[in-house]
Amino acid sequence: MCADAIKGGQLARSAAMLCRNPAFRLYLDRRKRHKLGLAASQLPDGTHSEQDAREWLCAACRVESRAELDHNPQAAAMFRTIRQRFTHWKTRQGAQP
Repeated sequence: MCADAIKGGQLARSAAMLCRNPAFRLYLDRRKRHKLGLAASQLPDGTHSEQDAREWLCAACRVESRAELDHNPQAAAMFRTIRQRFTHWKTRQGAQP
């Protein structure tokens, strides 16, 4: 699907807001650190930019543009899963002393 031919809707806006969220970018930092077994000194908090988050999200959802989230059911499902995992992570972070 050509990114220029489609318009984003609610999911695309939600994805854009998520990528601008510093807590989501922190989640990506810590997720990558855990996945690769890196120390905080090797991948410090604050490493992911808004653009990095956008690229990661598009790759994870297998789309070229966030606008596709509103037109691709599989991508939309993946986005919802990512958002749910982030919300769960954020809740666990708040529960820690």
